[in-house]
Amino acid sequence: MIVRMGERVVAACDGASKGNPGPAGWAWVVSDDARTPARWEAGPLGRATNNVAELTALERLLASTDPGVPLEIRMDSQYAMKAVTTWLPGWKRNGWKTAAGKPVANQELVVRIDGLLDGRSVEFRYVAAHQVDGDPLNDFADRAASQAASAQEAASSTLGSPEPPPSPDTPASAAPRRKAPRRQASGSSARTIKAKFPGRCVCGRSYAAGESIAKNAQGWGHPECRTAEA
Repeated sequence: MIVRMGERVVAACDGASKGNPGPAGWAWVVSDDARTPARWEAGPLGRATNNVAELTALERLLASTDPGVPLEIRMDSQYAMKAVTTWLPGWKRNGWKTAAGKPVANQELVVRIDGLLDGRSVEFRYVAAHQVDGDPLNDFADRAASQAASAQEAASSTLGSPEPPPSPDTPASAAPRRKAPRRQASGSSARTIKAKFPGRCVCGRSYAAGESIAKNAQGWGHPECRTAEA
């Protein structure tokens, strides 16, 4: 049974990849009060990229919720959110090619999500990841996806699985189920990846595809800017 909050479902979804690409997992969670997880599911993906994991999490959430009930989805992946809300119409008009004329990455997943969104009332809400006192549903989904990526095992409330443990980067002094904001870790060794798409950093400067980027409070940007205030 789908848990409802009034006339809508409040949910979060997230994906994780240990290495990008590397062992990956996905997770989603729904709530009856916008804070407390009521039903959740997570699963392994074998070796995959973070973007595949993020899109898979969204796909599984949409497939597991009632299409007749309005849905609020909280996500920390700007790529997955923009893929299905901003870039998708243009990709379809261009025959599933990017503005640069290249094939759309992860097209099969995006097509399936597009079909699941058809005719539904869905509101996407971006939330910053890895924040002390951040969004509790996003935090839960993040931890469940990370656990699924590491263990490569399915878990869910239906299976009676225990709540996923705190992330390894959660400091002992932080409250349970919260993550330390990486922007406060000046000089930390936050993980960097190669950008698949060009974008703009929080500092205002752009970065190119293939350039090294790191996650900060407002998304992805230059590694040297990861301590910038949101």
